[in-house]
Amino acid sequence: MSELNYLKSGDYLIPDVKLTQTEQTTTRLGKYGRMRRTFLKEHRPMTYSDMALSETLFPHLIEVQETAQRRIDQIMKELIQSNPAPDRKTDSLGWAAHMNSLKAVAEENVMTELIYA
Repeated sequence: MSELNYLKSGDYLIPDVKLTQTEQTTTRLGKYGRMRRTFLKEHRPMTYSDMALSETLFPHLIEVQETAQRRIDQIMKELIQSNPAPDRKTDSLGWAAHMNSLKAVAEENVMTELIYA
């Protein structure tokens, strides 16, 4: 970790921290990346601060976002194979309800595996 520079403001020394502009910082965080950031900020503040100061927070959040999306897609495919949905043409509301419940199950799994780990 590089040495930090400080700015003097009255009687206080404030760290002079700037986020470097990289390809990753221009990527927008999705739902799961934002949820992971909130979890770290509220429940793991030391880890959050350490990652923010060492500039590993944003790459971590992007990785969690991408992994969560891939994992949800994979779980959805497995759930659809084991629990086939009703015919979309004849029972569109039943199909939508079934797919929403499968997505909720997939998201619940991802939350415990990645977001709140």
